[in-house]
Amino acid sequence: MQISQTVLAVIQAAEEHSEPAVNPWLIGGGTLLLLLLLLFGLVAFGGGRDHS
Repeated sequence: MQISQTVLAVIQAAEEHSEPAVNPWLIGGGTLLLLLLLLFGLVAFGGGRDHS
């Protein structure tokens, strides 16, 4: 009896079509901001060094 209830709960959860908990645009924008900050830090750190 326990196994059939677990299977039904998993199937019901898989069939739900609701909005995501976090907006994908927010995740993408945050990732882009983080990568741009890291790029700026890399350029700022390496910009004053001479090439050998």
